[in-house]
Amino acid sequence: MRPAVWAPRAGTVTLDLGSAEHPMSATADGWFESPVDLAPGDRYAFRLDGGAPLPDPRSFSLPDGVHGPSEVLDPALFTRATQWPGRDLRGAVLYELHIGTFTGPGTFDAAVERLDHLVDLGVDAVELMPVAAFPGERGWGYDGVALFAVHEPYGGVAGLVRFVDACHERGLAVVLDVVHNHLGPEGNYLGQFGAYFTDRHETPWGEAVNLDGTDSREVRRFLLDSARHWLVDVGVDGLRLDAVHALHDDSQRHFLAELSGCVSAWEGEVGRPLTLIAESDLNQPSMVSAVGSVPDARGMDAQWADDVHHALHSFFGRETQGYYGDFGTIDDVVKALTRPFVRDGSFSAFRGRLWGAPVDPASPLYDGHSFVVFLQDHDQVGNRAVGDRFHQHAGLGEQAAGAALYLLSPYTPMLFMGEEWAASSPFPYFSDLGPELGPLVTEGRLREFAAMGWAEPTPDPQDPATARSAVLDWEERTTSPHREMAEFYRRLLELRRLHPELRDPDLADVRAEVVDGDTVALHRGPFTITATRGRLALNPPGEVLASYLDREGAGPGAVVTRRS
Repeated sequence: MRPAVWAPRAGTVTLDLGSAEHPMSATADGWFESPVDLAPGDRYAFRLDGGAPLPDPRSFSLPDGVHGPSEVLDPALFTRATQWPGRDLRGAVLYELHIGTFTGPGTFDAAVERLDHLVDLGVDAVELMPVAAFPGERGWGYDGVALFAVHEPYGGVAGLVRFVDACHERGLAVVLDVVHNHLGPEGNYLGQFGAYFTDRHETPWGEAVNLDGTDSREVRRFLLDSARHWLVDVGVDGLRLDAVHALHDDSQRHFLAELSGCVSAWEGEVGRPLTLIAESDLNQPSMVSAVGSVPDARGMDAQWADDVHHALHSFFGRETQGYYGDFGTIDDVVKALTRPFVRDGSFSAFRGRLWGAPVDPASPLYDGHSFVVFLQDHDQVGNRAVGDRFHQHAGLGEQAAGAALYLLSPYTPMLFMGEEWAASSPFPYFSDLGPELGPLVTEGRLREFAAMGWAEPTPDPQDPATARSAVLDWEERTTSPHREMAEFYRRLLELRRLHPELRDPDLADVRAEVVDGDTVALHRGPFTITATRGRLALNPPGEVLASYLDREGAGPGAVVTRRS
């Protein structure tokens, strides 16, 4: 293997092997090539114009962390034989998890030991929060700085490959959360190599990734090659693309449309379906429309539909502050169960303007499975002051009510790790940044929630105890009330699997209605899902297939019936 690097901002580039240095040869378009071959296990770095050694931006392995040298991997790691045929992830049951807190050891290998639980539960695909290499030992992963490497404390790229293969052996697909809209502030050396960022656009994290300015062709190629690495080399089945509304691109062909075309070609190469899922708050159905079918179509296979979460959360959780101020009524819940965008061209008080566009239930371009819905996810739990889970502030019965509606909706459902047993462990924000940035993160987090009027003390994200508090307690699954919630979730997913009507994505066939001021009924063929935040009777008409109540015979909860 001969390292090469794109470094148009450098006059000279030197290959640093620790014990020796070799000048690299300039080629076309700002690229430099090594004069020597390296073998698996060799460590190397680049010196730009005689400066400090920097890791390879395209490194597959950073065994000493994001500031250390790159390691050459044996390419055989990515050429293992597999019988996995792949699967269409639209309509699949997704399960979002964070490798570092899913188990006590916090590694890929430890997570493998819990995969059978997901199979028994009825999960179809695991969605991993970002694993691209980031600074420190612990963190959410959204401050990654090496888009081809894997966080070493999790087990590195070899651990990820083992995890993917273990999932496939059990019939589970794997979705990987990737962040293309920014890089973390610590260990981000890309700007020293080339024009990876631009001040032509603003993002919440500072300068935007350069998708449409000078030298943007190489930047786009960098992101496309990263995506290909995960899908083709590592073998994951889909990518969840973080906050695509922050991918500012005025090019004639938007980056997402280009990525969609590449993924279609890679499907032919690997002989299995590959899926792109966008996180977008734009509420535009063009996001999940085929490229060229409508103006601004992006070609995503699915997108997160936050409005469904917000409607369920604000109604059953009785919270209407912040962006929940656009929601909170029972009519919002009814609309969200039949159309994924509650704000679909209507006025958003939170944003102060009209927002979104309507979803056409008869459109041939998308259907219910094009929209990923959830009651909890890493953002909606972790961006609370103490990271409390839904049941911890709303109640167990209210969680059951919301779960029954979204799991048996016409959409693609996604659980958050531990949700199925109403886990007691919170999921607060945590990080492990260095002495310059770490205190700023702590101060900013405390100031943010103090300004919002949160009464509880906000955990310090830099304190290792904050991350430890998020580790799931797997033993509690067998104790009450966790056992009952887990059985309710398992039964809901079993019903969804056994009855095609409960996974039908046709939005035109979905009906929902207000039963009373606290109760919603979702009708799916012969099935009715009745969910309430008040008192729910146990004697609805028809055969009772599943039920959960806070208290026997009363209290908030849900019941699934079939007409007799």
